[in-house]
Amino acid sequence: MPRTVADVMTADPVTLPLTATVREAAELMRERDIGDVVLVQDDGGCAIVTDRDLVVRVLAVGGSAHDPVGQVASTAATVEPSTPLEEAARLMAQDAVRRLPVVHDGRIVGVVSLGDLAVEVDPGSVLGDISSAPPSS
Repeated sequence: MPRTVADVMTADPVTLPLTATVREAAELMRERDIGDVVLVQDDGGCAIVTDRDLVVRVLAVGGSAHDPVGQVASTAATVEPSTPLEEAARLMAQDAVRRLPVVHDGRIVGVVSLGDLAVEVDPGSVLGDISSAPPSS
């Protein structure tokens, strides 16, 4: 059974600069069939914006497709590829997040999600079943 984030993460995540627009993030999510984009900050930090963020923090409050996506993103705690799965799960619970960017030598190398952890740690759970199911069309 995998024991570190490197064993379960999605490598080479899709990224955008904080200055990209909400529309650019949404279009990229649609094109790649993904639910989140990692936003890279000038100082090397990162944030995450999800499809839910776009609905709740932009669409539902009358925001614009031209707004900078960085305004609606969540600042993200990060983990290293060598981080134990239990530590990643603890950090997700502590920060009430479902995804963590994975950083190595100051560079974004992946994203680990709650679903990734469920598939590996508790594959028989409902979340594990849903997360391991093939994408629907």
